Amino acid sequence: MTTYHVLGPLAVRDGGTDHTPRGPKIGKVLALLLLRAGEVVSVRTLAEELWDERPPRTAVTTIRTHVYHLRKALDATEDGAGALRTEPTGYRLSHLPGPFDAHHFTRATDRGHALLRRDSPAEAATVLRTALGMWRGSALAGIDPGPVLTRHVEHLEELRVRALELRIEADMALGRHRQLVPELRGLVAAHPLNEWFHARLIDALHRSGRRSDALRAYGAVRGLLDRELGLEPSADLQRVQQEVLTSGRTPVVAAS
Repeated sequence: MTTYHVLGPLAVRDGGTDHTPRGPKIGKVLALLLLRAGEVVSVRTLAEELWDERPPRTAVTTIRTHVYHLRKALDATEDGAGALRTEPTGYRLSHLPGPFDAHHFTRATDRGHALLRRDSPAEAATVLRTALGMWRGSALAGIDPGPVLTRHVEHLEELRVRALELRIEADMALGRHRQLVPELRGLVAAHPLNEWFHARLIDALHRSGRRSDALRAYGAVRGLLDRELGLEPSADLQRVQQEVLTSGRTPVVAAS
């Protein structure tokens, strides 16, 4: 069975055989068609992705050539025959020609979210870990995305952060505060302006019996927000700080 991957380097695999198209432009065309499967991707959109606002005179011919090679490659796979259709204004994958990691990830994240809302944090954490395990690096790593794919990459990376937030919420509901502290420190370093991650770090430190460390973490994010944005901490952060100061217990704020 042929599988398609964008959660990391673009890859097309059939068992142990690599069928990833060679060449940066043909890779962009395939990625765009996969991410918009079922929709018509216009020639104009493909030209914008491949050459931004300066397409060459041969743009239409070049796109046709890329599509021709892609069609031949897809038609040679088990499920891809006839999938790539020519439409009046562009091209369309009428169906996904094989399992696609971005769709599996999105469905698993939605399932994990639903389980969490049904008060099944253990099962939710397992499902969300599996979803996050589908990532093999940054979305479309190795491709220099044009303006259209850039928007898709940003969307996928936002979904990844969302899945992380949900999995952390599930783990905190299971009382795994000590285990989460190192991961949360890494996440606030990688996403310094994500106040939700900071709030969960402060909460995890406090619930691990590290009250002074929790207060230092609050002071650090407060200073960062003031320097970078001229803002006070969010209501969520202030609420968590208040809990530390009063040694009370409040529910973990959901990543909704």
